[in-house]
Amino acid sequence: MAVKIDSVPVSEWGFFTLPRPMVIAGPCSAESEEQVMETAKGLSAFGIHVFRAGIWKPRTHPGCFEGAGVPGLKWLQRIKRELGMKVCTEVASEKHVYECIKHGVDMVWIGARTSANPFLMQEIADALQGTDIPVLVKNPVSPDVDLWTGALERLNMAGVKKLGLIHRGFTAMHKIAYRNEPGWGLAIEMRTRFPELPFFADPSHMGGSRKYLAEISQRAMDLGFEGLMVESHCDPACALSDASQQLTPRDLQRLLEEQITVRDADSDAADYRENIKALRSRIDVIDENLLSLLSSRMDVSKSIGQYKKDHNIAILQMDRWDALLDEMVRQGGSKGLSERFLRAFFNDIHEESVRVQNEVLSK
Repeated sequence: MAVKIDSVPVSEWGFFTLPRPMVIAGPCSAESEEQVMETAKGLSAFGIHVFRAGIWKPRTHPGCFEGAGVPGLKWLQRIKRELGMKVCTEVASEKHVYECIKHGVDMVWIGARTSANPFLMQEIADALQGTDIPVLVKNPVSPDVDLWTGALERLNMAGVKKLGLIHRGFTAMHKIAYRNEPGWGLAIEMRTRFPELPFFADPSHMGGSRKYLAEISQRAMDLGFEGLMVESHCDPACALSDASQQLTPRDLQRLLEEQITVRDADSDAADYRENIKALRSRIDVIDENLLSLLSSRMDVSKSIGQYKKDHNIAILQMDRWDALLDEMVRQGGSKGLSERFLRAFFNDIHEESVRVQNEVLSK
C-alpha cells in the first residue's frame, strides 16, 4: 500500500538526463584532488552528470582510511566549477550536513548504517530543515522496511521534498556469492509504498566485486529501477577502500552502453496489452486458488491443534518439519523453483500453522 510523501518529482531536480537509467558515479572514497579530478573527467567525457565520492567513510575497523574529510569538499567544488557536474556525498551526522551546505554540495545520501539509527536520522533531518538539497536514503543494514520508511518520514516531516531511495542489499548472515543479500522483495515492497520516488540500485555494494555489476544492474533495470549508483575509480587497483568493486570510467561506459538493457516501464502496443492482460488474468485465478488452498491447510492445522490439545502433545516436532521441508525443496527444485524461495515460503506457512495451533491450545 502506498504511503503518502510530499515529494518533488525527480524530473524537476535538474540533475539527470531522462529517460532511464539515471546514473550517479564516482569513487568509493575521495582520496586526493588528482584522483577525484581524473575520475570525474573520465566520467564527464561520456555523459555522466552526477559525481559521487565518499568524504567521510564509516569503516568497520579503526585504522582504515576513513576519508579525506572537509578538505575533500573543496575538491568537489573544483569538479563543479571546472566540469559543471553535480556533486554528492554521504552524510552521517549534523556536522556533515552543515559542512556540505557550506561547501555547496548538490545532493547527499544517507548510508545503510545511518538509516538504521532513528537518533541519527532525526539529527540529520533537523540539520536539513529549510534546505532544498535532494536526499537519497539507502536501505538499513537489516531487512526492515518500516525502519527504511521511518527514515524517509523523518526527512519529509523536516521539509525535505526531493527524496529518493537506494537499494544496496542487506547484511548476509550466511555465506553468499554477493557481498550483501539482494533482498529484491523488500525493495519491491518499498516501491509499492513510495511509487512516486526515484529508486536507484547500488550494484557496487550489493555485489562487492566487479564481476557481479552487470548482472545486478540488469536485474535492477528488469525491475524498473530509475537509476544506478556505481563506484568508479581512475585506478581501482590503488583504491584505498573497496578496490574490488570499482570500475574505471571506461569500463563503466562499456557496462552502461554494452552490457545492460533498459526495459520500458510500459507499452501502448495493442498486442502487448491484450496478451499481458490475459496472462495477468491467469495469475489472478492461480492466486485465488492459492488462497483457497492456504485457508484449507490452516483448517487442517486447527484440527491438528485440537488433536494435540486432547492428547497433551507439544506443537513443535522439528524432526518431522525438517524432513518435510527438505522434501519440499527437493520436489520444488525438480519443478524449477529455487531453494531460497521454497524455504522462505514453506517456513512462513509453517510459522502461520504453529500460530493457528497455538491459538487452539491456549483456549
